Amino acid sequence: MRLHTSLINEIKVLISQSREQAVRAVDHARVLMYWNIGKRIFEEEQAGKERAEYGSYLLKSLSEALQPEFGSGFSVRQLERYRQFYRMYPNTSALRTQFAWTHYKLLISIDNEKKREYYQLEAANNNWTARQLERQINSQLYERLLLSNDKESVLAVARREKMPLSPSEIIKDPMILEFLGLKREAAYYEKDLELALITHLQDFLLELGNGFSFVARQKRMHIEGDEFFVDLVFYNRLLQSFVLFEIKTHKLTHQDLGQLQMYVNYYDRFEKQDFENPTIGVLLCADKNDAMVKITLPEDNKSIVASKYQLYLPTEQQLLDELKSELDKLKESDNS
Repeated sequence: MRLHTSLINEIKVLISQSREQAVRAVDHARVLMYWNIGKRIFEEEQAGKERAEYGSYLLKSLSEALQPEFGSGFSVRQLERYRQFYRMYPNTSALRTQFAWTHYKLLISIDNEKKREYYQLEAANNNWTARQLERQINSQLYERLLLSNDKESVLAVARREKMPLSPSEIIKDPMILEFLGLKREAAYYEKDLELALITHLQDFLLELGNGFSFVARQKRMHIEGDEFFVDLVFYNRLLQSFVLFEIKTHKLTHQDLGQLQMYVNYYDRFEKQDFENPTIGVLLCADKNDAMVKITLPEDNKSIVASKYQLYLPTEQQLLDELKSELDKLKESDNS
């Protein structure tokens, strides 16, 4: 007698789910173990704080006693991490069951409390793996969003206290495309960059952030017998709008902005449904003149965003310098 394929598939799903639940249970048990170890170290350290160097002595002694039997997970450095973990998360109710210890190792390395809260919320909301969380931290996601927003707005969206109201609240500038593996010194055609983005679509969606789904590549538009093609079309369920991407491997021109504005107008008139919000256009470019972009677009522009792309991970200092530069520009604009 032949078994039904549906039964076999159903049992395979049950096995996979059970294995995943078992792994998560083990990971959470490990997290709680490290938290409790950190708590006991902290309490013992506080009890002996009147003795100089007691903390260092305590960690060294514990490591010497535990490492021979339990391995490198109990080195002085690791024990310091467990203590730091407890100090940053003094209540177990704040611990998330979907996070493994590798998530928390990354989070406790962030000194800035608001920055740490942002990454914790986004990792939980988007179910990031530890590797994805590490990539977002290394790409300075928080700092990049601050280039066009304030801290409270960024956190409010992450806390789900508000929905994003404008493209700038979720579209990053710059966008970091290091996952494409392209050399920054080389010259690329726009079709090469587009193909690389499609090839690494899952990574690109992670970079785009909350609510994006892929719709089409080289979407054809007919206008009075002429044909035009939008490089990439996405939909964002949070903004409830289409998001059109045009890729430019040169410095942005006002002609590029006009071209994308035409595409946005077309989508608003022929593709958008009544319940959807106006279409957003994103020019992904190698370089741009922000003043030119501002003058070219209407003062009340809410539909076109220009975002530079980088083919490598920036340093934190590079982004902080850029943030300072943007703030200085805003001050000059307010004073003029």
